[in-house]
Amino acid sequence: MGEIVTYLEMTDRDRLVPAAPVPGLTLTPLDRASPLVVDLQVRIGAPYGWKCATRTADEWVTWFAERPDRLFRLLSFEGAPAGLAAYDHHPGDEVEIETFGLVPGFVGRRLGGYALTLAIRHAWNLTPGVRRIWLHTSTQDHPNALPNYRRRGLHPFKTEERPGATSADGLAP
Repeated sequence: MGEIVTYLEMTDRDRLVPAAPVPGLTLTPLDRASPLVVDLQVRIGAPYGWKCATRTADEWVTWFAERPDRLFRLLSFEGAPAGLAAYDHHPGDEVEIETFGLVPGFVGRRLGGYALTLAIRHAWNLTPGVRRIWLHTSTQDHPNALPNYRRRGLHPFKTEERPGATSADGLAP
């Protein structure tokens, strides 16, 4: 079987079901020129076959140029870089969480639920009037990704099968 991609959305900020806070876990702005943007995406995506894990320097330049307004946020745990969230603002007051994930050393430490809570809250507050946030995940991402998204209050609105494909710039828990 190929990869199944699930698209999820939240159309009301009151639908967020926050995870219990994790002391020491923060979400802060990250300049797009920071080397951490590429480093974290590669480290997050490598275990799941994300395209970012094998991009060349020229492909990264193209990727950044495609969305010059993409915003990045660093997930830190007790001061150490633990993950990344990237956001795209779309017409119609929609925000896509384009990338979300933890680096392997922080996976399995019960950080994903609260990290996602922080990322979703930030998406709702990116610009006035946000009416919808959405993201996607894949069967090739971490097995807890989809359950975490659903527990936080995101609801599937579309699925698609990609026969024999590898995960794109998907999302991890």
